[in-house]
Amino acid sequence: MATVIAAADDPMFGLFRVIQDDGTMSDEHRARIDDALLSRMYRSMRLLRALDERMLVIQRQGRIGFYGEVKGQEATPIATGLALEADDWIFPALREGAAMLVRGFPLETYVAQCFGNACDVNKGRQMPSHYSGKSVHQVSWSSCIGPQVPQAVGAAWAMKLRGAKSIAVGFLGDGATSQADFHNAMNFAGVFKTPCIIVCQNNHWAISVPSSMQSASPTFASKAIAYGMPGVRVDGNDIAAVYIALQDAAARARRGEGPTFIECVTYRIGAHSSSDDPTRYRSNDEVEAWKRKDPLDRLRKAVYGRGLMDDARDEALFQEVDGEVKAAIAKVESASNPPRESVFEDVYEALPWHLREQRDELLASEPAAGHGGGH
Repeated sequence: MATVIAAADDPMFGLFRVIQDDGTMSDEHRARIDDALLSRMYRSMRLLRALDERMLVIQRQGRIGFYGEVKGQEATPIATGLALEADDWIFPALREGAAMLVRGFPLETYVAQCFGNACDVNKGRQMPSHYSGKSVHQVSWSSCIGPQVPQAVGAAWAMKLRGAKSIAVGFLGDGATSQADFHNAMNFAGVFKTPCIIVCQNNHWAISVPSSMQSASPTFASKAIAYGMPGVRVDGNDIAAVYIALQDAAARARRGEGPTFIECVTYRIGAHSSSDDPTRYRSNDEVEAWKRKDPLDRLRKAVYGRGLMDDARDEALFQEVDGEVKAAIAKVESASNPPRESVFEDVYEALPWHLREQRDELLASEPAAGHGGGH
């Protein structure tokens, strides 16, 4: 029997775009992306690019231990932060942490997570680039690939049982579609119509494994068919397209119509992390081809085209956001280590007697010379 592939305009097989290569968009889409929103998108993307560049430099200098660069994939986390309501929950993978910044999480506290010092809300207990913040309803991702997807679906199931109007968004990369957690989550979400969005950032590489070795499906979005939910394939370098797709999926979930699976087709321009050397497994020609599709460049054309930005204002904006990043790093880096006694906090509501004794013994002892009570 011949295999039948749906037409290119099928949302699971085509590629939904809003901002064209020259920065223009249709009147229909322009009505949903007004000037204020477009300007906020651009500023957020400028900030995230500046943050990435600074943080990667200080990692190379040995001032932090690890960093996961977002460069090339900024559109999805920023669009997510803008498209969701304050009560919605995000379960990110490695490159969606910056949604927290868009939702109002302080930049200094965000940066502090990579230092793990007293400014870090996690008190230095989590690996760098594993951001979380209860104040903005974002859970830390796990270095094990894929478990945040069933977590998101489970949270959405709880929201449905409680009759809440909030939704959950779970992220994964193309490599995580090979994990059982992904399939378990998709099946549960489809059967129980949980109010969630499952977003796959298809950046073409699961560290060194190409997406062509992850699946024989024509698109990742087409995997939604088997689980009884809509699948949408979006240009992940088009922030307006990602924003609209997320908004529509969120509205569908809030109406009680169940989950949506979104594949964002994008590319990781930099290394998988500061521990990776991508030249060992991919060609420079491939990277250069995707650099010409840079989401920042396309968004810049859109804001310039609307008269919201010009070279002088753009340079001023860069100096502003770069200054914010430098100031945040300087303030955070000067902070002390978390208090030694904090190791006993946040597990028990009332500290058991044996841990109280251990804490008291710790506090009674003097820290080793030169270590300043570090953890």
